[in-house]
Amino acid sequence: MVGSTVEGVAGAPDCRRPRHVGSIAAASRRLNYVQGHRRAASRAPSVDLRGSLPDARRALALGMTTSLHAPAGASRPLGALLREWRQRRKLSQLALALAADVSQRHLSFVESGRTQPSREMVLRLATHLELPLRERNRLLLAAGFAPLYPERPLDDPALDAARAAVERVLTAHEPYPALAVDRHWTLVAANRAVAPLVAGASAALLAPPVNVLRLSLHPDGAAPRIVNYRQWRTHLLERLHQQVAASGDDALAALYDELRAYPPPPRSGAHRSPGVASEGAGVFVPLQLATDDGVLTFLSTTTVFGTPVDVTLAELALECFFPADERTAELLRREVAG
Repeated sequence: MVGSTVEGVAGAPDCRRPRHVGSIAAASRRLNYVQGHRRAASRAPSVDLRGSLPDARRALALGMTTSLHAPAGASRPLGALLREWRQRRKLSQLALALAADVSQRHLSFVESGRTQPSREMVLRLATHLELPLRERNRLLLAAGFAPLYPERPLDDPALDAARAAVERVLTAHEPYPALAVDRHWTLVAANRAVAPLVAGASAALLAPPVNVLRLSLHPDGAAPRIVNYRQWRTHLLERLHQQVAASGDDALAALYDELRAYPPPPRSGAHRSPGVASEGAGVFVPLQLATDDGVLTFLSTTTVFGTPVDVTLAELALECFFPADERTAELLRREVAG
């Protein structure tokens, strides 16, 4: 249930027999369960990112809250961390030294622990290694310096403007689906139109914290309703693999292994089609969902903050789905209006 980038967990529940795919109206009731409230769909706003909803608060507490302690693995020597990231980026010592405007000898001494670099040098190397903010903090800690980039909870007043921007995007995107996720693809917020995407998923997969990728590909999640399942699965796994390579995140690597191990979902008689013709064929990978009202076809975008200096903000992404044909657009407009 995620898309192509424009800018820029835990073990899975046991597989169960796939549930009957409900109508979009039934999906709306299920989404209310995910959000942890029982407001009428006709007046339910997008999830309040400030944590007024218990489920949103739990998701933030598990995945995005500030810690004053060193990140996991921060006790590893600086040289070992630098070498690991340099090799991950497929750079020789000479290439990194030239990019960072230092001598190869000096970089070699840093990696071997024979030289203690300055704070400025650590940040310069982290910049040229294109490290995420979280990993830059980790390098600073390993070098004996305080972290530079704060990691605030999303309900922190300092993030009010950014949180309001996210809420505005989610609300304005209706009647089309949009959601916000953290670095581990934990659901942070969603608008009302996400309901058709989660119709028929098991309660275990919808219990917070909800992992969007697990919900998408698990046989008891949305997978049985994804008409072009093999194509969509390939797209998601490729994207997650790229994210693992870029971030070095062990939790994402475990999630990747978990998703790859899922068996293909069983199909009901109504959903055996390998895919339907899409107006975007050859241009983008669509998400095609079978519903009682027919197949909904989406194209998707990913939006991130362009200039974050807060770890939480840097790891927040908005997944917005657009109708790929007029029939999908009309079905969604009618559902939200009704």
